[in-house]
Parts: sequence; C-alpha cells; structure tokens
Amino acid sequence: MELRHLRYFVAIAEAGTVSGAAGRLHVTQPSLSRQLRQLERELGVDLFDLVGRRLSLSAAGRTLLPLARDVLGRTDALRVAAAFHAQGRLARLTIGAPAVTLTDVVAPFIAGLAADDPNIDVLGADGLSPAETLRLGADLAIGMAHATDPFRSLALAVLPVWAYVPPSHRWAGRGSVALADLLVEPLIVLPPSTTARQVLQLVMSDFSNFIEAANGTVAQALAAAGRGIAIASDDPRFGLVPLAVDLGDRRLSIRLVAVWDSRHAAAGTIEQFAGRLGLFVRRRYDAPAS
Repeated sequence: MELRHLRYFVAIAEAGTVSGAAGRLHVTQPSLSRQLRQLERELGVDLFDLVGRRLSLSAAGRTLLPLARDVLGRTDALRVAAAFHAQGRLARLTIGAPAVTLTDVVAPFIAGLAADDPNIDVLGADGLSPAETLRLGADLAIGMAHATDPFRSLALAVLPVWAYVPPSHRWAGRGSVALADLLVEPLIVLPPSTTARQVLQLVMSDFSNFIEAANGTVAQALAAAGRGIAIASDDPRFGLVPLAVDLGDRRLSIRLVAVWDSRHAAAGTIEQFAGRLGLFVRRRYDAPAS
C-alpha cells in the first residue's frame, strides 16, 4: 500500500467525485480511478458506493477514512520532524521535571513562548535523576545535580525552600525563621521523593512531629487550616506567608539544573533553550544562577 493511494482516497472522499479530486490533485481522472481500484483490491473492500453521479463512502470507507487521515497526518509530522532534526532544530521538545517545577517554572515559561518555538511536551520526574528522565524520553531534564559525559548541564537558578505560615502566625512578620525554631513546631512535609523533602532531611534529619502531604499545594492547604508549618518550594497559595529557612551561613534552597544528552541531534538547540529557561527562572524569582 502506497501513501499516495491513501491521499487519493481522502481527496475523493472530500471532493465527492473522481473528477473533482483529479482536479485538486492535478492527475488525470482515468489514472485516479485506477489507483482507487488498486487500493480497494489491496484492502479487499469497496470504499465508495455510486449514488447518482456522486461517490458516497461505503460503510467500510466511513470506517477507514479517519484512519487514512491519521496515517497521512503522522507521515507529514514525521517529515517535518525529520527536516527539523536535519537542521539541528526541534519541532517538539519534551521537558522532564518534578511536578512542582513543571507547575511553577515550566508551565509559565511555556506560556511565553513564540509561535516559531518548538511544541512542548512535559514528563513528570519526581524521584528520578536527570539521566533517568532522559532515558524515559525527555529531551531536557531538570533536576538538582550536574551531569557527567555524555550529558551536559547548565545551572538554571537557586530557589528557596519556604516555611509557610498563615498571616495570623506569630512568625508571619519575621521574613525568616531559624532551622532550630522549626524543630519544636508541627511540620507539614512532602514525600521523600520530592526535592524539598530531600534538602530538608539533609539539614534536619531528626524531626518527628510532622504530617506528610501528597504535594506542595496540599501542604499549604493544611498550613492554611492551622495544622502546622508547610515546608515546600512551591509558589505561595491560600494567602500564606513564606519564610526563608535560616541555616546560619545560608538559607535552605534547591538548585535547579538543566541536563541534556550531548549526542542528541539537536543538542545545540536544546542548550539554547535551556539558557532561555534559566534566564526566565532567574527573572521570575529574582534568583541567582548558583
């Protein structure tokens, strides 16, 4: 079966006559009729019924027409993607990152892309290393660690992990809170697979008075309900007040790093895209790169 036969089938279905389709396709009517009969023989079905002077899709034709259109659409997309790759460009870019990064960083970045930028897919990557995320099909992975060959990496930004309290909390006007003070408070923490929980455990492994929430949004909702202090890197919600967590010589934070495979056909394009993403994040949060 040839793709041109499928194109002829679709054109005849849309035109309603062989002569009308022949005019659109710039082929002769006898040639188009022969190609249609050949396709019908290969499929073993009649695709059209003759109704008066027009062709009407048969039951088989009505079933097969959307499938033919899908095949042709995918073929056209394949050609476009191949042409982009041959030029070191991307028609589609998949970004893999933890859920909070996808929501607070990647999604706002996508919203500001231009019409000639790649289409963006996303891949949730909580608990995965950048290398694992790339192996799952991402073109660009966002994590906390730089990579080694054959991967390349770029520091995007250093972002705070906040202690969220309601406006009525006694700490609400402080701006920051010492880590030692958190030890005596009920905490609402995220699952161990999340970056906010991981960096918290590196500096505060002995906390025991805590609730574990499914994600940062739920953690903040619980904090708004007075159940404790939420520790999360998410953007603020529910009117909560974010407090920096003071570690003495620094503040609790996460480092966002973009990682990609240097062997990717569009590695140069991906690197440029990572640079744009980093600039966006630093401007959005007024954050340093490292």
